[in-house]
Amino acid sequence: MMNIRKAGIAGVALVAVLGLAACSSDSDSTSDETTPAATESASPEATAAGTIPEIAAEAGSFTTLVDAVVAADLADTLSTDEYTVFAPTDEAWNKDVDAATTATLLEDPTGQLTSILTYHVVPGKVTAADVSKLDGQDITTVNGETLKVKITNDGKVKLTDAKGGTVTVVTADVEASNGVIHAIDGVLMP
Repeated sequence: MMNIRKAGIAGVALVAVLGLAACSSDSDSTSDETTPAATESASPEATAAGTIPEIAAEAGSFTTLVDAVVAADLADTLSTDEYTVFAPTDEAWNKDVDAATTATLLEDPTGQLTSILTYHVVPGKVTAADVSKLDGQDITTVNGETLKVKITNDGKVKLTDAKGGTVTVVTADVEASNGVIHAIDGVLMP
């Protein structure tokens, strides 16, 4: 299992990705990504032994997110209580964040970086089945801001952030011992 505490240099890469997201006005995806309903859930037996940060680190597709969580000193928090994380994939980070913004976020990882990261987290475990019942509703994130949930006609889950950016859930229900991760194709901005 990867030790997320030793992800030092990778934290810089994550912040760069976050920076571009801060400059992005919309993360709307028109790709043919899979929907939560159609996505196979990770086997609880295979993944539930690890916490959210451990499972994210093991997945290999959330390295920038994991590095940012470490830089912002949120790994312990995300390892205890039950949470749902809407986790931008590395591809999403690379699409949405530039190096200048990353540098700015790294200068104060407990400021804007923490705000951005906690905007991707919802208290409690919210599975794809739960999210599918929230069409048109706002959900409150850990940082106190809300996300608007939209279920498209083809069953895709889209989240709209405070800046009007829209992301799509591309993989749902990655189980962890203290919650669930839903992979998204963009970075949400409070």
